[in-house]
Amino acid sequence: MSRQKDFPPGSFDRVDPSDDAFFYAAPRFVVHIDAATIHALTEAYRELLPAGGEILDLMSSWVSHLPVEMAFQRVAGLGMNSLELDENPRLSDHVIHDLNREPELPYPDGGFDAVLIAVSVQYLTRPLEVFASVARVLRPGGLHVVALSHRCFPTKAVRVWQMLPPLERVGLVASYFRGAGGFAEPEILDRSPAGGDPLWIVAARTPV
Repeated sequence: MSRQKDFPPGSFDRVDPSDDAFFYAAPRFVVHIDAATIHALTEAYRELLPAGGEILDLMSSWVSHLPVEMAFQRVAGLGMNSLELDENPRLSDHVIHDLNREPELPYPDGGFDAVLIAVSVQYLTRPLEVFASVARVLRPGGLHVVALSHRCFPTKAVRVWQMLPPLERVGLVASYFRGAGGFAEPEILDRSPAGGDPLWIVAARTPV
């Protein structure tokens, strides 16, 4: 499936199609994976992200799970709730932006070394457009890291996500990279901790 229109009709419909601004209006100072899996995600970031680089945290919230000891030149956050973003100590700057209403990112070309989406990709109704915009804002050789687990807000997750078993969702995210274009073949990593929530990483680089 190379383009979003090639997915079956209704794939990106949701139980609750109302404006996401209403759903995310109240801040939620919670985490969506357990402590062991948060640790595994932080370890993956430690391994994958360039120290001193410029990072964009998409669909960001009050915590980014970045390694405490790693310094970055910039960590920009894009999310839906200003109170949550204000509380995130890792963000250098942030914007409120609804990717389902406007999938084009409000950043210039080639401004970031890495772009992150942590356990939120299931809410994108126009994922190929978002991923294509991610490729645009990344520098040559830049890395897009998508972390996924098994939980979601069921009324806001897209239909195709909810229809697939967890392991097939990993393949779905890999297909977003391929369909968007502008990325090398995605790499899939299983970083699920023993006894914790599952954690898969799907990551790909832009061409050098």
